[in-house]
Amino acid sequence: MAQATRTFVGLDIGTTKISCIIADQNNAGELRVVGVGNAPSDGLRRGVVVDLDKAVASITRSVEEAERMAGIEVKGVYAGIAGDHIRSINSRGVIAVSRKDNEIAPSDVERVVEAAKAIAIPMDREIIHVIPQEFIVDDQDGIKDPIGMSGVRLEAEVHIITGAVTSAKNICRAIQRSGLKVYDLVLEPLASSMAVLDDDERDLGVVLLDIGGGTTDVAVFHEGSIRHTAIIPFGGANVTSDIAIGLRTPIDKAEALKIAHGSALASLVPAEEMLPVSGVGGRADREISRHVLASMIEPRMEEIFALANKEVRKNHFAALIGGGVVLTGGTSLLPGVSELAEQVFEMPVRLGIPRGLGGLSANVADPRFSTGVGLVLQAARQEGGHSGMFSSESSTAKARSRFDIRGWFTNLF
Repeated sequence: MAQATRTFVGLDIGTTKISCIIADQNNAGELRVVGVGNAPSDGLRRGVVVDLDKAVASITRSVEEAERMAGIEVKGVYAGIAGDHIRSINSRGVIAVSRKDNEIAPSDVERVVEAAKAIAIPMDREIIHVIPQEFIVDDQDGIKDPIGMSGVRLEAEVHIITGAVTSAKNICRAIQRSGLKVYDLVLEPLASSMAVLDDDERDLGVVLLDIGGGTTDVAVFHEGSIRHTAIIPFGGANVTSDIAIGLRTPIDKAEALKIAHGSALASLVPAEEMLPVSGVGGRADREISRHVLASMIEPRMEEIFALANKEVRKNHFAALIGGGVVLTGGTSLLPGVSELAEQVFEMPVRLGIPRGLGGLSANVADPRFSTGVGLVLQAARQEGGHSGMFSSESSTAKARSRFDIRGWFTNLF
């Protein structure tokens, strides 16, 4: 068997759970999962740290569980970042090609992306990712990799993702307090997209919805490139809270009801089926119909999809999305979610399950682990592995990883 050479660790810091996935890569470039750890997430709200000590304890628990399973010690991680402070914009840069023979060199690509990055950003925000979408050489557009081509003028269309400095700092601080290094911060919908989307879906145009506990992450792809990202500050926790308030039952009981008997579409549920509901503060238990439970879940899920659909329609690619919608994240496991999404988006919908890994991959073949698996795939790609995030980026990806976050991190601390 080929000897394992490198280890990659993805840490998905979510609002409801923190999961740590450890994978190793052999000389043939095959990635296999060797450890998985999960811990309930304390100290986070909507993807943002609100209690540092609790967040540190949760991170430590999940990493230790993964370390025990893998039998190795984790030194540093690739961590996901989300939260409703994330904003994205598309920008364009233009330069003159520097060489006498007009051949475009990797340094030109770096310069044009730097030019596109030169936008006014408020003091409290930082650039997290700069992702080239396409290059234009002397008015010829749609070029994915211009290196080696001839031209006088080079333009780049890039997607810039920014986040609040303090939110990013606090995530890093929580991880560092757990005794780990932060190798990189990756936007969670980008990580999820690596684990659940096919290249042909990205080309045709696809919407990825990662419905987590505290937030719903949206990413729109077209012609192999990311076109729009957004974070909606609602998720499964809002559904649970609606049930708790509507049925006057404790949050943990509401969560158990949602998981065991919930449905996102009331029309799929028989009205005669009854469920026991616990009272609050010693009040007597009572019964409600499962149809009533579903009719509490449906409006909130419909609202999440309507907000996501509004984000998708913000750009002119909306009409060109041929690959439909891919749902992932824990809340996408609710029965009826795909059917409801089809009604709201008026597009075909499928459930995205992470793939691309061997080993104990059966342990992570679940929409809840999409971000964690994607972080591992991104780590392998960034450190020279074989998994490309945007297969069309090729050599520009190498340039990107240099000017992406490393410098940002140095400035941050």
